[in-house]
Amino acid sequence: MTGTAGTLTDAVLDVAGARIHFDVRGTGPLLVLVGSPMGADGFAATAALLAPDHTVVTFDPRGTGRSTVDDVDADSPVPLRAADLAALVEHLGQGPATLFGSSGGAVVSLALLQARPELVHAVVAHEPPLQELLPDAAVRRATTDEMVRRYREQGAGAAWALFMEAANLPVGPPAADPTEGPGDGPGEAAATGLPGADGPEPDRERQAADERHFFLHEMRETVRWVPDLDVLRGRRVAVGIGADSDGQLCDLTSRALADRLGVTPERFPGGHIGFMQDPVAFDARLREVLARL
Repeated sequence: MTGTAGTLTDAVLDVAGARIHFDVRGTGPLLVLVGSPMGADGFAATAALLAPDHTVVTFDPRGTGRSTVDDVDADSPVPLRAADLAALVEHLGQGPATLFGSSGGAVVSLALLQARPELVHAVVAHEPPLQELLPDAAVRRATTDEMVRRYREQGAGAAWALFMEAANLPVGPPAADPTEGPGDGPGEAAATGLPGADGPEPDRERQAADERHFFLHEMRETVRWVPDLDVLRGRRVAVGIGADSDGQLCDLTSRALADRLGVTPERFPGGHIGFMQDPVAFDARLREVLARL
């Protein structure tokens, strides 16, 4: 299934326990843009720039955005999300695919390369939050548990505040309504690319559902996944780090991954969501990296 450059085709794929909504643009080699918790919307500008010479696929991961699940209280482990991605690549029938993964999507992309290498040509892993590779992993594990506790007991604002502090991410603009918590303003959720973060009021219900899924069923699963470095070492993997991400959690985890894989990190424009901040510059840099893989 492909669309011509400039057109957008949307479709649904049934997988175990979920329905994955995905979008296809362009023609050419298969390139899948993978987010987590971010869905297709955050990649829209980058996908449009890549579509003239790629078949570009974006999608909402299970339990996020348009992609529904049978059990909203089920966890979303990384191998399950990687299996969803595998099913999508197989369904498209144009593999092996090149994967650009952002944040948790980079973790999922690495997991697919590790489990099903025949489906993957190369992976650009942009700022994967692989906390278990850090020397203070035990402390960060406890902090993640505290985020979940705060979400359950105090709400999204308290959870986002700790999330931003632990990740050393810049806090966005304050909420317009002083009764809203920090996580209810646009900046915090947008820093992760969470769907609906900057959307109009009708998206609030969806944003709340996405936040619930992220904090209760996805976040811990993502940051505690441990890659098999012996399997990944020597495969086509580029590790991306934002030029503005120095000292942030995902800068540290990305450097740790690159060091253990024996590769030099690739610097990209912007920060954790540089592809949203400056899509044109990011597209140019991504093309340079892809050409070497």
